[in-house]
Amino acid sequence: MASHIVGYPRMGPKRELKFALESFWDGKSSAQDLQKVAADLRESIWKQMTDAGIKYIPSNTFSYYDQMLDTTAMLGAVPPRYGWNGGEIGFDVYFSMARGNASVPAMEMTKWFDTNYHFIVPELGPNVNFSYASHKAVTEYKEAKALGVDTVPVLIGPVSYLLLSKPAKGVEKTFSLLSLLGKILPIYKEVISELKEAGASWIQFDEPTLVMDLESHKLESFTEAYSELESTLSGLNVLIETYFADIPAEQYKTLTSLKGVTAFGFDLVRGSKTLDLIKGEFPEGKHLFAGVVDGRNIWANDLAASLSTLEALEGVVGKDKLVVSTSCSLLHTAVDLVNETKLDKEIKSWLAFAAQKVVEVNALAKALAGEKDEEFFSANAAALASRKSSPRVTNEAVQKAAAALNGSDHRRATNVSARLDAQQKKLNLPILPTTTIGSFPQTMELRKVRREYKAKKVSEDDYIKAIKEEISKVVKLQEEFDIDVLVHGEPERNDMVEYFGEQLSGFAFSANGWVQSYGSRCVKPPIIYGDVSRPKSMTVFWSALAQSMTSRPMKGMLTGPVTILNWSFVRNDQPRFETCYQIALAIKDEVEDLEKNGITVIQIDEAALREGLPLRKSEQAFYLDWAVHSFRITNCGVQDTTQIHTHMCYSNFNDIIHSIINMDADVITIENSRSDEKLLSVFREGVKYGAGIGPGVYDIHSPRIPSAEEIADRINKMLAVLETNILWVNPDCGLKTRKYSEVKPALKNMVDAAKLLRTQLASAK
Repeated sequence: MASHIVGYPRMGPKRELKFALESFWDGKSSAQDLQKVAADLRESIWKQMTDAGIKYIPSNTFSYYDQMLDTTAMLGAVPPRYGWNGGEIGFDVYFSMARGNASVPAMEMTKWFDTNYHFIVPELGPNVNFSYASHKAVTEYKEAKALGVDTVPVLIGPVSYLLLSKPAKGVEKTFSLLSLLGKILPIYKEVISELKEAGASWIQFDEPTLVMDLESHKLESFTEAYSELESTLSGLNVLIETYFADIPAEQYKTLTSLKGVTAFGFDLVRGSKTLDLIKGEFPEGKHLFAGVVDGRNIWANDLAASLSTLEALEGVVGKDKLVVSTSCSLLHTAVDLVNETKLDKEIKSWLAFAAQKVVEVNALAKALAGEKDEEFFSANAAALASRKSSPRVTNEAVQKAAAALNGSDHRRATNVSARLDAQQKKLNLPILPTTTIGSFPQTMELRKVRREYKAKKVSEDDYIKAIKEEISKVVKLQEEFDIDVLVHGEPERNDMVEYFGEQLSGFAFSANGWVQSYGSRCVKPPIIYGDVSRPKSMTVFWSALAQSMTSRPMKGMLTGPVTILNWSFVRNDQPRFETCYQIALAIKDEVEDLEKNGITVIQIDEAALREGLPLRKSEQAFYLDWAVHSFRITNCGVQDTTQIHTHMCYSNFNDIIHSIINMDADVITIENSRSDEKLLSVFREGVKYGAGIGPGVYDIHSPRIPSAEEIADRINKMLAVLETNILWVNPDCGLKTRKYSEVKPALKNMVDAAKLLRTQLASAK
């Protein structure tokens, strides 16, 4: 029986790649040093899979930044602003596209389907001259081969690549990206030919867009593409991988009748209905790569249940044609449970990180072949039973309170315009008020003091003193720049979700459960294993302290329930919305405590609201309904004079704008600068938005410092579509990852731009 892994995390068990990248970007190490770390990581991953008995081992799923960006490099689709003049694309051009450089901005980043991973969006148009400009896929295949490992090279499929791209600046928005198919396929052919020549016997194309609702012309492109590639692919086994959702029947039919394709991979964790399609009809003689091990969560697989699914499939496709696989790339899960020495033993027994999932995949394949590891299976059954019956999972009071929320509506008593009037009387803000999103730079010293406090090397008094000094510094700095609504800078917080999870019951934490978010940035999602409640207030002490340092309004900073849910590894033994309602009730308690303690502006971030949107339209209304309801639950009890802000990150909001309005926040701040005002088109198209709105005026994910003129120009574009009295001026995300040397001039320019426009608006009157 054969086993396969769709893809694997590249950061390394201790984030080795992250530190190598950042050292290289800071000029502290050479390109050779970076390449050495990467090569060692790849070798250890391939060895690990070989040792575990995996037959189909992927290559080219390793990336220095992002696989979509790698494909852009492979196709030579470099936007002209990076000054690339042909030849093999090197680190300088590659990292400029990802991160921008001193003179030009980065390419746009957006979420990879409904995950928390961000990819770099290709910018294409009719005049792009594609050329084979990065030989990474072939080089990596050869590298593995030299180590004695025959891998399956993985490429992003040509159709998904185009469907996930956007028209470049200056190209008509209506431009058909699929019209470029004929231009990119010759390069795919070159890559395939080189891989064949190098000895590859299998090749994997990731075509995840097949799970989306696609119009017929988009669906036809798959037939067109693979017919065109058929002769080049002959002699190779071709696997097409889909993941993240059920594949619709029409797409399934198109996929399984593609020419020259040997095997099809499906996500059978998130795509349980796909099983019925396979059982109904599967093409004779083809391989089925059955994704039964969850690539997106950290729970141990129910091996007995997976085995019976696989046995049923074996009857459909035949014993020699069934391959056991992961539901998607393991990129979305943590790396290795071995490094979790402090995790509670019982909870640890319920988990499997990427390294453990590789072992699970192979154990299932062996069991199917009649070599079942009885000991492994019975240990798994015991762990599942302990999780089911553990008293630490259930809290009846919480279950009851959350169940009572169903079917009722929670809203603030008055409408938003009446509330904004009451708030303005109290806050007395100028026109175009300025604020920031919440966090200020997290310096080495700050991280050190938090680490030492956690390790009990620093006393609580010394810790509080250090954090207090930092807050005081941040407050003074904002007053100096004349910012209108202040933040305390969040020096006490490690991460916007982890910080809250650590203070709520029902959460567990890993020491090294890092998952790549974008580039070198990793997040460590908390593990929600049980019912959630708030034993005591979480942020009141710091927010009240910060407010006592200034006469200006100080924002209380909270993470919203939907974001805590979407950025955690969530229990899979009850519906997600039930868990979300439990978190909402905990945040509601916190909001009301902040208000009681004199905090009149409270920001409840829902950065990940859009990200959790199901990929299929038929499932979206239900999600948006409970997600928006969860947000409203948190603040339905506050007074009219308390101003509720929320913040949202990288997303395409146009399709959920009505849900955003329905959240009924007083002010919403939104990432906008990299998406080049795309967001504003919603308002241009006549959507009326009566609440306060702050579309970010500069990109904090790039070290570039915009001038006051550039920011003023951006605000003017916003004023063309938004009412002056609702517009806020702010950066487009938190400042945590930036240096003070970048933050200070950028904020100064931002306030200067707001003041310049206030003067202009006053004189225009």
